[in-house]
Amino acid sequence: QRQLVESGGGLVQAGDSVRLSCIASEYIFSIYDMGWFRQAPGKEREFVAAITWSGGRTYYPDSVKGRFTISRDNAKNTVYLQMNSLKPEDTAVYYCAAGRGLTDYYLEREYNYWGQGTQVTVSS
Repeated sequence: QRQLVESGGGLVQAGDSVRLSCIASEYIFSIYDMGWFRQAPGKEREFVAAITWSGGRTYYPDSVKGRFTISRDNAKNTVYLQMNSLKPEDTAVYYCAAGRGLTDYYLEREYNYWGQGTQVTVSS
């Protein structure tokens, strides 16, 4: 049984918006911080966004700050990644991840659970 399941990817044009969703098991969602990472072809996986278990704090790298927004709906056990003003360089497989008591949100090793990923392709 998968603990995290992403959805919402697809093919869009530059400048478009996309919202990704990640449904987590109730046990994970209630006490875990959540994050999004992405991996482009031929590149290492990189941090995109994170949100604390309470939803009180969010974290972004400079590459997406101001364009991407992470949020969570605790009633639905779902975390979202709203991506606006998409660029071709945002093309990647996007992964949802969960970790408990994170300190370095941008590090993969901090996260215990991972989704299978969803492809986002941005055409120019």
